[in-house]
Amino acid sequence: MDLLVDVLADSVIDTLKLVPFLFVTYLAMEALEHLASHKVKEAVERAGAAGPVVGGLLGALPQCGFSAMAATLYAGRVVTAGTLVAVILSTSDEMIPVFVAHQAPAGRMLVIIAIKVVLGIAAGLVLDVALRLLHRAGDGHAHIHELCEREHCHCEEAEEADEGEGAERGGGAEEVEHGDGHGHGDHHGHAHHHGAWGIVRSALVHTVQVTVFIFLISLVFGLVIEGVGEDAIGAALADHPVRATFLSALVGLIPNCGASVAIAELFLEGTLATGPMLAGLLSSGGVGLLVLWRTNADARQNAVVTVLVYAVSVLAGLAACALGILL
Repeated sequence: MDLLVDVLADSVIDTLKLVPFLFVTYLAMEALEHLASHKVKEAVERAGAAGPVVGGLLGALPQCGFSAMAATLYAGRVVTAGTLVAVILSTSDEMIPVFVAHQAPAGRMLVIIAIKVVLGIAAGLVLDVALRLLHRAGDGHAHIHELCEREHCHCEEAEEADEGEGAERGGGAEEVEHGDGHGHGDHHGHAHHHGAWGIVRSALVHTVQVTVFIFLISLVFGLVIEGVGEDAIGAALADHPVRATFLSALVGLIPNCGASVAIAELFLEGTLATGPMLAGLLSSGGVGLLVLWRTNADARQNAVVTVLVYAVSVLAGLAACALGILL
């Protein structure tokens, strides 16, 4: 019973930490969809080429919420697949707090973070280039409204209400949408006054839906981790470097902070070698993949991203083993 209470409390706390990130992300996406001018939308869409670089650097910050944000933005096609992969691979999750708590050398921690960032950026850039060459990069435009339709947040009702009221004020729906022809017509001014609650409501609906899903999955995985035990995980990872690399990367995919905590702890205790540690911490992207599977409708895309994250993590770990790198 105590185990259940502890895991339940940890799951609640970990999930609540993500709520602000999710809400701000959805709020920004709703505002972009309903209020932003065409110039702003185009600027966001054109930033895709540099997305992996920005994503890789942001992911290094000690907040697993960035991976959740990146997954949500990818589901709305605001950022590229490469940007999402860069964020997940570079995300430090709970590694930094564990290293600080153990008073590990700062240089050691910074080297690991730098490796994660560099590999994340490189993998993200390569993926985006490959998708463009294969003509699989999408149409280059955000599709936030499709995300709204899939989630049934009823944000389209707010938009229709705005257009209806605008038409009543004179000029019809066409004038409301186009205004003066430059994106600064009556629609935008009206939405600022009457559509604000619709935007906030839609963001809240999205946030609640994803938060509940994250909590339930985190609870299940938390119980599994506690049930198996960190000692058992350590024993499975310590016997053989190559096997440990594959297993560590697999453990890192678990969408729970306990995964990165266990990997960092085992490494600092000397149970886990550098290669398996890198593999586990590279794949340990917080709840980014979990949010991706929840919000993105294309299961094939989700599978490709997941497999790619795992493959890069394993290859990096095996390379570290082969080169005899010690950190």
